[in-house]
Amino acid sequence: MANLTHLNLLYGTAYAWNLWRSDNPDVIPDLREASLTYRDLRWFDLSDADLREANLTGAYMMQTVLSNADLREATMFRTDLREANLRGADLREANLGGADLTNASLNGADLREADMTNTILTGADLTGAITGD
Repeated sequence: MANLTHLNLLYGTAYAWNLWRSDNPDVIPDLREASLTYRDLRWFDLSDADLREANLTGAYMMQTVLSNADLREATMFRTDLREANLRGADLREANLGGADLTNASLNGADLREADMTNTILTGADLTGAITGD
């Protein structure tokens, strides 16, 4: 279950969230199982965040930083992840069906067993991504 303090901070602006992140570099945001459907999360720094089983269906996450985030079993159906930074993210068993990953960076991301049905990968960098068992 998500940390309510972290979740409440996330409901603010990207500027306020990113300032909190820079002031608290040792805190790993706990957003497990959070319902963030259709949220505008553009430019948020969610690096290293725990988003396991979070519902991000239809979220607007263009240019969001998700490097090294734990997104195992997250639902990201039709999520806008254009130009997002997903370097080293753990996306095992995530639902990325219909997501737009145009020009996203997935260097070293773990995509094993992820549902990529109708996912848009135009220009995405998949260098070093793990796709098989």
